[in-house]
Amino acid sequence: MSSAVMDTLRPRRATVTPERPPLREPKVSSIGTRALLLEAPGAFELCLQKRIWAVAHEVESWADVEEAVLGVTNLLVVFSKPPRDLLATRAALIDAWHRLPEKAVSGRIHEIPVIYGGELGSDLAAVSAYSGLPREEIIAIHSAGEYTVCAIGSSPGFGYLHGLDPRIFMPRKTVPSLRMLKGTVTIGGMQAGISVNTGPNGWNAIGWAATPMFDLDKTPPCLLAPGDQVKFLVERIEL
Repeated sequence: MSSAVMDTLRPRRATVTPERPPLREPKVSSIGTRALLLEAPGAFELCLQKRIWAVAHEVESWADVEEAVLGVTNLLVVFSKPPRDLLATRAALIDAWHRLPEKAVSGRIHEIPVIYGGELGSDLAAVSAYSGLPREEIIAIHSAGEYTVCAIGSSPGFGYLHGLDPRIFMPRKTVPSLRMLKGTVTIGGMQAGISVNTGPNGWNAIGWAATPMFDLDKTPPCLLAPGDQVKFLVERIEL
């Protein structure tokens, strides 16, 4: 019997594709009489944010939906009038969460130069102490990351960035800084960001960027949008 025929008789090894665990149920809460808040279960993960994007895209076409407001792994659906059947509307939101595939949003790529450390990166030493890593390594890790804008909120133009390396995770401050400058590059838990305005801030300052995040004279005024990618460049290091 030829080797070719023998090959056809040999049992084939099944290809095993790892499966994702089943989706957990989201939480849906009433916000007043005209809005529902859908919150993704679990940790801050990009796959959950992509599912939030998918639900937002669908509900925008629903009758009586006035606005779908993206948050970080949550979505606020505002109706023009109170839903006639609240339970059915909640069920439809949960169905969309389970039914829809993750939505990939491709946006622009922004390269943002950063002055790391120094007076405007005053929490870099604290991040170093918490992580056990030298300040130079924290800067190298932070600037090597590729960050995705999940949502715009908190203040006009502020982008919540996913993609922080777990090695430089840093909890938010228990006592906020009273006057963190506009442009401060920050870490808050597993998120990264750039402050839009000067004022109180509970995130950790590791540097400063001159690139404005919000400009009323431009269209659109916000530099960042959901789905955009951010890359931080080392302009200078001050230790």
